[in-house]
Amino acid sequence: MEEQRHRKYASSGGVVIHQGHVLLVRKRHRPEVRLPKGHVEDGESRSEAALREVREETGYCNLRILADLGTVMNRFTIPDEGVHVTRHEGYFLMALEDETQAPRPAHDEERFDVLWVPVDEALRLLTFETEREFLRRALRELAVHVSQDGRISI
Repeated sequence: MEEQRHRKYASSGGVVIHQGHVLLVRKRHRPEVRLPKGHVEDGESRSEAALREVREETGYCNLRILADLGTVMNRFTIPDEGVHVTRHEGYFLMALEDETQAPRPAHDEERFDVLWVPVDEALRLLTFETEREFLRRALRELAVHVSQDGRISI
């Protein structure tokens, strides 16, 4: 009997909403539209990983965390590899301080197209329900903290 392998990892990302649009990435080699996120490296906090991953995948440099949107745990199996995966996935609501972009790492440039889409369209385009739920959490968080003149008080 073949032994089942287990892999555990944490990922962290950002929900960036700017002028009524959401920052998304479309994978070029898979039919997926996602929120930007990636692995939390050793010695890195969830928030540090989220900022780094959003910067790497999108090129946007000047981001600020507004709120922690929480985490979820996903378990799934990669049948071809015989691996069971436990992933802790979390997101932060982020503000784009300005539209400055830096060159993305070649690996990310090859893998992702960067998209700005209206909120309603983002809810429709996101491939995974978990990410749609994090976008809904971000919208609720914003609604609580936006004043009548449109300023964010977080």
